[in-house]
Amino acid sequence: MSEKTRYTDEELEEFREIINDKLSLAKRDYDQMMRVLMNQDSNDVDDTSPTYKALEEGSTTQSKEELIQMAARQQKFIQGLEAALVRIQNKTYGIDRITGKLIPKERLRAVPHATLSVESKMSRK
Repeated sequence: MSEKTRYTDEELEEFREIINDKLSLAKRDYDQMMRVLMNQDSNDVDDTSPTYKALEEGSTTQSKEELIQMAARQQKFIQGLEAALVRIQNKTYGIDRITGKLIPKERLRAVPHATLSVESKMSRK
């Protein structure tokens, strides 16, 4: 029996469901982050002491920067998941882009947007 070169349509459908679930959660989280960023200065503390205000602004800036980074990572994650859906459509999903072999299902269930097996990923470092 020859080695399997791609996942069956049923298997691809299972991955599509996993990805769609992760995608809707990721988009919800991203939208939430963007709402927080847009309304960042809605709880102003103008009536408190200047010292407290300065400290507050410092922590707001830091958390705003962290939130921007998180949102950027989330956006990248969403793009990765959307690209995985395209690969499912093209029936190229789950194929290691270096070796051309199938990425183990366990890895794809954990990291559904993976394009490399753990071995390929380690060999690149």
